Amino acid sequence: MARIAWVNLPNGKHVEIALTYIYWIWRETSNNILAKLSIEKTRKIETLSEDELDKVREEIKNYLVEWDLRRLISGNIKRLQEINCYRGIRHRKHLPVRGQNTKRNSRTRKWKAVAIANKKK
Repeated sequence: MARIAWVNLPNGKHVEIALTYIYWIWRETSNNILAKLSIEKTRKIETLSEDELDKVREEIKNYLVEWDLRRLISGNIKRLQEINCYRGIRHRKHLPVRGQNTKRNSRTRKWKAVAIANKKK
């Protein structure tokens, strides 16, 4: 099992797909990385040599991924909440931040609905 950017990549997957297990790396980014390193994207992750894995690790260091990016995003949200701007208040209340409707939609953004006892009569 290969370990790149603090993520264990699954053995049975192609390299192109396995790289997408890293936070903020999608298919296009993984294809660009593999093209730059001239590694075939249909190879399985377990067939890569340690030398090739080291090259991939060095290339991914050029990107902001995993916990560095998560820390940056959470820091930005905390900053918005501290300065009490509109977006920070919406984050704090667990409501949609970008102007979406909340009457009918946004079930995934709001907290879980609490059932009211004996409402149907």
